[in-house]
Amino acid sequence: MGSRTLTEIETAVRAAWGEGTCDPVDLPWSTDNPAKGQCGVTALVLNDLLGGDLMSAEVFFPDGTQQGWHTWNVFAAGFEVDLTLEQFRAGEVVQPPERIVRAPGPPTRTPERYEALRDRVFTTLGSGPT
Repeated sequence: MGSRTLTEIETAVRAAWGEGTCDPVDLPWSTDNPAKGQCGVTALVLNDLLGGDLMSAEVFFPDGTQQGWHTWNVFAAGFEVDLTLEQFRAGEVVQPPERIVRAPGPPTRTPERYEALRDRVFTTLGSGPT
């Protein structure tokens, strides 16, 4: 695939988001908040491209009830990349995260969403998935 900048990767990822890559609990997907429901698959595709580990944390609504979970990437020396943080609205609070080493193989939860995003991003960047 060659060397790509994080900006090029981010552009490809954002262009690839859609209803077919959105977490089912966050459907219907909307261009009004395109990052919503995209964190898990996005973090996995970035991990495919750049390595590192995953960060995962609970997210709570202002009333203290759980909104869901959020996932993003962490690299050497603690450098974090979160391409979907803007999905959260005022008052939604991401809790302290846990660092997770990715299990080998495809994800077990809705792998078709991950494969759809991965295929789109790898195609845009000029190489099919490995």
